[in-house]
Amino acid sequence: MLPIAIGCDDAAIEMKNHIVAFLKQKGIEVVDYSCDQRSEPTIYPDIAVEVAQAVKAGKHQRGILVCGTGIGMSISANKVPGIRAAQCHDTYSAERARKSNNAQIISLGARVIGVELAKTIVNTWLESEFDGGNSAPKVDRISYYEQKLQQK
Repeated sequence: MLPIAIGCDDAAIEMKNHIVAFLKQKGIEVVDYSCDQRSEPTIYPDIAVEVAQAVKAGKHQRGILVCGTGIGMSISANKVPGIRAAQCHDTYSAERARKSNNAQIISLGARVIGVELAKTIVNTWLESEFDGGNSAPKVDRISYYEQKLQQK
């Protein structure tokens, strides 16, 4: 399995560190794109786009983004064509993000959920795979609109 990409802003360093430790404990390799891993100041859209581009390029199968709410990171990552990032604050959403929407990236809010719930959400998402089935035409339609709207 390819390493998991992770990125956070300054509002989420502590949660990110807990998630990295959790993943490493499970034997999962992690590449950290976070603000605390850089020498220059960085804002969350830069981190989210860098993670999303690395996932799109095939350096990582999946990515995890963490900021204060998870909203900005998700919006930013979704600007990268071909990426489906889902904000998840519960296990059901995490499971469906992967199984129904084939989301390669999840975003979490460090000011919204606690560390233990974040680890459970990450675990649920990692254990879920895209089912295809009835969801496949919907994911295909998302890709269709993404390509169509890029051309304008």
